Amino acid sequence: MIGTFWALIPAIVAIALALITKEVYSSLFIGIVIGGIFYAIDAASGFTGFFTHIFSDGMIAQLSDSWNVGILVFLVVLGIMVALMNKAGGSQAFGTWAKKHIKSKVGVQCATVLLGVMIFIDDYFNCLTVGSVMKPVSDKFGVSKEKLAYLIDATAAPICIIAPISSWAAAVAGFVSEGENGFTLFCSAIPFNFYAILTIIMVLSMIFMKFEFGEMSKYEKAVQFMDTVVSDDDEKADSKGKVIDLILPIALLIFFCVIGMIYTGGFFDSESGNFHNIVSSFADCDASVGLVLGSFAAFVLTIIFYLCRKIISFNECMACVPDGFKAMVPAILILTLAWTLKAMTDSLGAADYVAGLVSGSAEGLQLFLPAIIFIIGCFLAFATGTSWGTFGILIPICIAIFPVGNPLRIISISACMAGAVCGDHCSPISDTTIMASAGAQCEHVKHVSTQLPYAISVAVISFVAYIVAGITQKMGIVASAIISWVVALVVLYGFLFFMKSRQQKTTKKTK
Repeated sequence: MIGTFWALIPAIVAIALALITKEVYSSLFIGIVIGGIFYAIDAASGFTGFFTHIFSDGMIAQLSDSWNVGILVFLVVLGIMVALMNKAGGSQAFGTWAKKHIKSKVGVQCATVLLGVMIFIDDYFNCLTVGSVMKPVSDKFGVSKEKLAYLIDATAAPICIIAPISSWAAAVAGFVSEGENGFTLFCSAIPFNFYAILTIIMVLSMIFMKFEFGEMSKYEKAVQFMDTVVSDDDEKADSKGKVIDLILPIALLIFFCVIGMIYTGGFFDSESGNFHNIVSSFADCDASVGLVLGSFAAFVLTIIFYLCRKIISFNECMACVPDGFKAMVPAILILTLAWTLKAMTDSLGAADYVAGLVSGSAEGLQLFLPAIIFIIGCFLAFATGTSWGTFGILIPICIAIFPVGNPLRIISISACMAGAVCGDHCSPISDTTIMASAGAQCEHVKHVSTQLPYAISVAVISFVAYIVAGITQKMGIVASAIISWVVALVVLYGFLFFMKSRQQKTTKKTK
């Protein structure tokens, strides 16, 4: 079974079960079990070999890998940081400050987007923080709960997937680290992440164009005729918390993670008295170790800062440690299962089989593979409600299809990431979608129904962009990116102006 079509069966079964059951944990595990059975049959190792391959060669080996352990430690420290900042009342203090300084509806929407962009380290942290901070401010200026939920969701996963310093970047880099620097490949793929970047552009454009379409327009019109009452209870709830209690820990986390990454890349090695080039340092860095070093330094300094300010006690700080770990358990479980499934397919020679299969296919088909991968990623993430599970299934296949140096390698991995985020963005069972609804105190069904037209519109434009990128990749990676973005932006703004014109005509007829 090794090196044949059978090597793909574990991943295919995992995908099919995820689509049918809409549950990623059991789907990934069943795929792992099938991979173990196939390997044991081929190696004639029997029942003992089956268990040994799954747990010793698979799960335990993956959890013993230094890169993977570093990512898991980073996730845990990140969860603890989130718990600390929430406990200190920094989010609440920022909300109070915003209510005093923001003067318009456009301003509060821009502030929501800006805060979402600032908190790019993790989507869970993003949703939990932005929602609690901006809800009182958005109420004051008549922003509907549905629109706030969309703004939160649109600046959670789409921001994290294009931020080099984030839990998402670490996870994705972990899937592409074999044979090359995973962090470098992740950064190279950012310009082709059409869905994530177009989502941000569309959000800002619609804020300044001052219009909505679809279900969202109904809720935005309805809130204009409602009296919004803002309670001052929140301002009195925690007088010790200040804006700096949110801003400083985030700034420390970003700063020290950057320092940690370039440190592992040799930036501070003074050979011949010269520092290593910063670009080369990022390219040569060990992102796993760098993120751990940076996050732990930020964690320690944050505790010292909070203790000096006497806003929470040392015991309260330590109580955040298990709370933060618990919050990251789902992400850790998905990563562990995805890594193990990847180990099973690797042991069956799936990469070599797929590479040989695709290399013998028609060249024209390969040009459309990025667009096809984008659609597959959308449907898989939509059905399962998770981007990370989709990464674990599709990214190893993308790597197997295209060799190092082929522009389609970067474009296809971007398409996989973009499709996973798009599907996660649309899915009613997605963690981030659910948390965005909760953060905005919006009915979940209403959030999904109002967000879906926006997400689908960007997805269609992204699909076109991936077709263009695949066709133009022979012109070079830079030229392909430029041409694809020109086409994408023309189509996006053409669509937005058409929808605004249509809305204005509808409004006139109603009057």
